[in-house]
Amino acid sequence: MAQPRTGLQLRSLIKGSGELELSLATVDVPEPAADEILVRVEASPINPSDLGLLLGPADISAAKAQGGVLTAPVPAQFLKAMSARLDQSLPVGNEGAGVVIAAGSDAAAQALMGRTVAILGGAMYAQYRIVKAADALPLPAGTTPAEGASCFVNPLTALGMVETMRREGHKALVHTAAASNLGQMLVKICLEDGVDLVNVVRSADQAKILRDIGAKHVVDSTSPTFQDELTDALAETGATIAFDAIGGGKLASQILSGMETAAMRTAGAFSRYGSTTFKQLYIYGGLNTGPTELVRTYGMQWAIGGWLLTYFIMKIGPVEAQKLRERVANNLKTTFASHYTAEIGLAEALQPDVAARYNAKTTGEKYLIKPSKGLA
Repeated sequence: MAQPRTGLQLRSLIKGSGELELSLATVDVPEPAADEILVRVEASPINPSDLGLLLGPADISAAKAQGGVLTAPVPAQFLKAMSARLDQSLPVGNEGAGVVIAAGSDAAAQALMGRTVAILGGAMYAQYRIVKAADALPLPAGTTPAEGASCFVNPLTALGMVETMRREGHKALVHTAAASNLGQMLVKICLEDGVDLVNVVRSADQAKILRDIGAKHVVDSTSPTFQDELTDALAETGATIAFDAIGGGKLASQILSGMETAAMRTAGAFSRYGSTTFKQLYIYGGLNTGPTELVRTYGMQWAIGGWLLTYFIMKIGPVEAQKLRERVANNLKTTFASHYTAEIGLAEALQPDVAARYNAKTTGEKYLIKPSKGLA
């Protein structure tokens, strides 16, 4: 099979005039260098982290499509925050999987010819992607591209949370938006590793999803007794670190307050500075884009910060990161299995009704882009 000379790539552009444009561009496919491989991309998920670049702050409810291009207005108040990317057509897609169809002359690259591999390298919403052979993760025999497409962002984030907990001296953790694909992986990891986990969900249906896979501590933030239930779970587990996918609103403060109340149950003596127990909350998502509201009822031993997989991987180094990747690869069909709501082609991703669905960020729903779908 001759190497393709061109391929389609999905690109996102936010104009300085205040308009988002999604389009398909025809791009050149170069020959792989000695240490590179050319992958025919067959599956790439739409993660929440992808949506920030793909759609940004555009109002998708007002999206239109004409001539194969999706357009949507970007509210003026968000343009300043987008200044670094204005008027630039950017490729999208953090991760994916596919088949190696060409390779450079190096032995490591040649060894991957014909293999199904997973990639975390950006620009994955495309028919073809060139990467360094060393950056590709060969998938176990019998693994399909769809099964391997989501083997980086969610699995490594979930593993990273548990590893961060250990490295920072905590013994149990809290996770919000816990019924998501990532949250379900985290439940399975904690069960395997013997780690107590407090899962915060937003409905009784979500709570059932987690209990059905073995989660012990599940609290519903819509319950009228949520704060009491949360505090009891924190006291039972001793969780003093939390990872919050919500970001805005009062939930972060409620979790810290619950940790403080749980700690004070065994504090012994009163202190106007609160307990001596250190409480850490990391915000890693923004399902609520409003301000984070803090009502400081949790003493002086606490911190709130941001947490990002990229920085975590840099911190632990390549050797430890590779151990995590190997754990994911060996358990892709069990612990780290992803479930998709729908599979869409590149052109379908530009349809306003489809964009509205994958942008909804509905818990438990995940869309998979299959670049070859719908193409002749």
